[in-house]
Amino acid sequence: MSDHLPEQNRESVRAADADRNLVAKLLSDALASGQLTVSEYDERTAAAYRAKTYGELDVLTSDLALTPPTEALYSTPSRSTDRAVAIMSGFERKGEWTVAPRVEAVAFWGGGEIDLRRAHFSAPEVTINCVAIMGGIDITVPRNVAVEVRGAGIMGGFDHLSQQGAPGAPRIVVTGFAFWGGVSIKAKD
Repeated sequence: MSDHLPEQNRESVRAADADRNLVAKLLSDALASGQLTVSEYDERTAAAYRAKTYGELDVLTSDLALTPPTEALYSTPSRSTDRAVAIMSGFERKGEWTVAPRVEAVAFWGGGEIDLRRAHFSAPEVTINCVAIMGGIDITVPRNVAVEVRGAGIMGGFDHLSQQGAPGAPRIVVTGFAFWGGVSIKAKD
C-alpha cells in the first residue's frame, strides 16, 4: 500500500490496484487458513476489486487474523540508511513510511519518536542505531515482529525488550547507547 498516506481521513483516500491485489491475497490466505468460507471469500474478493478507497478495503480484512504475505512485506527503500537527528529539537518517523535497512537516530538535548506499527519494511532485518545524549528516543514496534536489543545506558536508560516474531515477520535490532538520556522500546498493536 502507499507509503505516503495521510494520518487522518485514511478511509477516504483512493486505493491503487496494488492495494486491491494485496487485500485479495490476504483474503486468499484467510480462505486457506479456514477463516473464511468459499462464499465469504468470493463476496469479499469481488468487493476488494470494486473498492475505490482504503476505508472500503480495510473493512474487508478487519475481522481476520492475518500476517501480510512475504512478497508484499518488503518495500524498495529510497536509500540504504535513514538518518533522524534531533539537536535541541525533535524528530518523528511514524504513520505509513518505508523503513530503510539501517536507521541512525540521534537525540542530543532533544527527543525522537520512531513508530514502526504502520511502517513498510524494506528488508527482513532492520537495524536502528540510537544515540541519546541528554535526550530521549522512543521506539514503538508491532507485536508480531522479532526484536533484539544490543544497546546500553551510561547514567541513563536503555530498554531491553525481547520478543519473538511471527513466521516471516521482520526482525528489528536496536543498538547504541544512552548517556544521561534514554531509549525506550515498547510493543503495541
